[in-house]
Amino acid sequence: MENAPPVILPLMGSGYDASEVRMIGNITVILLCELIGEVVAKVARLPVPGPVLGMLILFCGLMIRNEMPQELETVGGFLLRYLSLLFVPAGVGVITSLDLLVKSWLPIAGTIVIGTMVTIAITGLVMQFLNRAFGKKGKA
Repeated sequence: MENAPPVILPLMGSGYDASEVRMIGNITVILLCELIGEVVAKVARLPVPGPVLGMLILFCGLMIRNEMPQELETVGGFLLRYLSLLFVPAGVGVITSLDLLVKSWLPIAGTIVIGTMVTIAITGLVMQFLNRAFGKKGKA
């Protein structure tokens, strides 16, 4: 049991370390912010996804607090490190709907191309506006 990984030790009854409890608390904070955002989005019938509102709530809380707790940064880094795993079910869904993609490839490709062009144009316009507003000349 001495050589067991640290993740398994708490499950074997050795007790929780104070930093582990703080990390669990920070995961809870992230999930509560997401839940509050989801409830607000549903109740107010906003066209914004609940998790986006939740992260905005978390951001505002951190701005008010004026610091990032180390455990929250650690938890956030862990979630970001394994974020790609969350795309596996979506990828499986795409593969199972391959026949639909084959039938609709032209509208999908057109939407992707037009969406990308619009995004690049809007990003350029916003950058030009911000450069003029703040009086900084970009040197490329």
